Amino acid sequence: MVFKKLLGALGVGGPTVDTVLSTPVVRPGGQIQGQVNLVGGKQDAEITGITLTLVARVEIEHEEGESSGLSPFARFSVTPPLRLAEGEQRSVPFSVQLPHEAPITVFDGWQPHGMAVGVRTEVEIAGARDKGDADPLGIAPLPVQERVLQAFTALGFRLHSADLEAGHIRGSAQSLPFYQEIEYAVPSPYSHLGRMAEITFVTTPQQVEVVLEFDKRHGDVINRHLLDHSAAEHDLTPVVEDWLRHAVSSSHGHGYGGHGHGGAGVAAGVAAGAVAGVVGGLVLEELVEDVVEDVFEDAVEDFFED
Repeated sequence: MVFKKLLGALGVGGPTVDTVLSTPVVRPGGQIQGQVNLVGGKQDAEITGITLTLVARVEIEHEEGESSGLSPFARFSVTPPLRLAEGEQRSVPFSVQLPHEAPITVFDGWQPHGMAVGVRTEVEIAGARDKGDADPLGIAPLPVQERVLQAFTALGFRLHSADLEAGHIRGSAQSLPFYQEIEYAVPSPYSHLGRMAEITFVTTPQQVEVVLEFDKRHGDVINRHLLDHSAAEHDLTPVVEDWLRHAVSSSHGHGYGGHGHGGAGVAAGVAAGAVAGVVGGLVLEELVEDVVEDVFEDAVEDFFED
């Protein structure tokens, strides 16, 4: 499948840019491949750089409440400076690596509503940068992540929602400015753990840290577990059952602090300075991304409807 979208002209009579993704769905750590197609305008243009930026819609909790914005989380330069002649057609192929921590956006036919990741093409000509719009990118789980999610489903947990939260999980190997929470409704055999369960993956090339949080009336129960990628070779249902038994034994206190719903959870897991930086950066992104964001949302809907 090839997903392509016209990104727009850089000024009246300027060149146009058309980015084609030959890998519209990838796994964390995988290669995003495609090409940037350029068509010269009515005059020669000096292109000083073409950059691909990965962006994600992120929720931000702050003193005024909650808001959302597009957060850039990886940038890649795909070509050195070049001169594009009038009417010239040129293609620039690219292959860039998706971070291992990238959030999951598609799983077993499910796409979480309101959460989106995309590839934005930025072209700079004579110091002026056109950010174009973003092509939606589907991200499927790694095999070990898929095994974990399958295990929860096998135990009766029902996939409810997912979102991206600005901030960092204390004590983890997280490097992105946000983390994903995949929320499951807890079945009756485990209702003593809470009403909802949240799963967060913090993934590196070597292993996956699985952070589990259960919301309880008198305080959340939070545990974390480490899995090697080789664990994908086995059914992880017995392993997850053991995690749930461990969650029961730690239900009188936090097994791990540092991420969760509400201001208290974020305050526990994110340094105040980091929150201010993330919020400030996303507010700035919102100011310059209003048009881009609207086009991005429309493209996301079109992508998942196809």
